[in-house]
Amino acid sequence: MIALMKKVLVTGAAGFIGSKVCEFLMNDGVEVVGIDNLNDYYDIALKQERLAGLKNPKFHFYPVDIENQKELKDLFLSHQFDTVFNLAARAGVRYSIENPHIYMTTNAHGTLNLLENMREFKVKKFILASTSSLYAGQVMPFSEELPVNTPISPYAASKKVAEVMSYTYHHLYNIDVSVVRYFTVYGPAGRPDMSPFIFTKAILENKEVPVFGDGTQARDFTFVDDIARGTILAAKPLGYEIINLGGGNNPHSLNTMISYIEKLTNKKATVKFGSKVAADMDVTWADISKAKKLLNWEPQVSFEEGFKRLVQWHQERD
Repeated sequence: MIALMKKVLVTGAAGFIGSKVCEFLMNDGVEVVGIDNLNDYYDIALKQERLAGLKNPKFHFYPVDIENQKELKDLFLSHQFDTVFNLAARAGVRYSIENPHIYMTTNAHGTLNLLENMREFKVKKFILASTSSLYAGQVMPFSEELPVNTPISPYAASKKVAEVMSYTYHHLYNIDVSVVRYFTVYGPAGRPDMSPFIFTKAILENKEVPVFGDGTQARDFTFVDDIARGTILAAKPLGYEIINLGGGNNPHSLNTMISYIEKLTNKKATVKFGSKVAADMDVTWADISKAKKLLNWEPQVSFEEGFKRLVQWHQERD
């Protein structure tokens, strides 16, 4: 599968998952053009740090925004891509409630801009990063065949638009599409707005751990290396497929995560419970049988090992 890829475009290359995908692709000898608008949703220094780790003759970075169709077109004119990995997105359920417009312009319209360039320049493979947030209200474990027509956040709604538009371009222009739905990705150099990062940092610094709700809400935590590996495997020809990439085991509660971080750090957490956010799901749990069948993929890093690596990364930075 990797042998079929010579030069690829990775959007969101300075992001948590995007940078790891770039790293793995280059390790396999693929030439990578990475783009990112380097927005200030969280500390740009962390994005620059990830980019610094990608210095490689096979990596070419451009500060391009997928919302800018002209800059995108110039990029497609300058490079002959065989695959596009769209990992650029406005992420974060809670922030999407405060700023819904930027979620639509980036996640929906930005995806359309990429698909239009792929149509024009005859690029045939598209991998779209999507989200488990679409499964709100469905029966667990979540399978890809479930209807996802009741998104409860602007973030989830914008991702639904991106998925549907990708199907349209598959149908009209025969673009081969893999939609990968991610389940709570965590690991070193992760997003600072995600609970694994927030909780670990707070416990290490003897600060309050903020929990929205009572901490019984649970997530199917998935280590970033596993997510990146699955994303790359999804670049194989599939027609149009939606594939879950998740831990696949019983989900872990936030309280369990806090207890395990306490054990790893040998520190006691001071937890401050707050009101539950209406857009938050109570539990996420992936059915990953399709990923096993189509991609021969399943997670390799356990919850315990993954958090051990995350805590170690924080400790080394202190």
